[in-house]
Amino acid sequence: MESDPGRHRPARYAASRTVERIVTASARADLAASGTQPFMDRTDHHAFEMPRLTALIRHALPRFVEGVIAPVAVFYAAFALLGLNGGLAAAVLWVYGGIVWRWWRGHGVSAMLLLAALGVTVRAALAAATHSPVLYFLQPTLGTLAVSMAFLVSVPLRRPLAQKLATDMVPLPEAFLEHDRVRRFFLRISLLWSLVFFANALISLWMLFNESIGVYLWVRTSLVTALGAAAAAVSVWGFRRCLRHVNGERAVAAPAARPAPSAA
Repeated sequence: MESDPGRHRPARYAASRTVERIVTASARADLAASGTQPFMDRTDHHAFEMPRLTALIRHALPRFVEGVIAPVAVFYAAFALLGLNGGLAAAVLWVYGGIVWRWWRGHGVSAMLLLAALGVTVRAALAAATHSPVLYFLQPTLGTLAVSMAFLVSVPLRRPLAQKLATDMVPLPEAFLEHDRVRRFFLRISLLWSLVFFANALISLWMLFNESIGVYLWVRTSLVTALGAAAAAVSVWGFRRCLRHVNGERAVAAPAARPAPSAA
């Protein structure tokens, strides 16, 4: 008796079977109108689709407010009322308050979050010791520049960092990732985000050394947010367009792959 081949499939295959919906309902409507079907892994029959854009925004907005807007508001309010040390203390308390809040609600506290809190504490201590807010904001700006270089280097190496980040969040099927159009998409998006992070770092450095802290906090945050939002919109639009092309190619190829019916 032959054994079930599914028992010997690798663990990554099992992960791909958990993927179900990664394309928007509007994309499904586009596919239906064009007579195509959602992408199917050649070893699996589960379609995957993107969430709706509104669902992505609802998921990301609270984290954006918590991680970007609120820390700036807290630091600036304390800085205006209590001076530099007051602003630094408020920023540190905000980070640790967030950790306590997550722990109290039972969400768990990751090691990365604890390391980030430690980093904020060290930056605040150095800024307080030197009486220079520049040191507090310089380290994350240099970190942004390093991220930009990482995205850039991944392109000529043909190991796009954008693809690595995407597969860390969603277990995309191997057949999809191996498609030439998909590989080209992730290479281009990696280059795009390299440019975005580089522009972010340049804007931040120029404003940090040439403008007041208040202007740096609000104008820089607004510019960087707008730039990141535009890049995110281009990324989502590009992925949907790439997926429609891949689905269309497979829909055209599917009839040719079916065996002809045998004559009676």
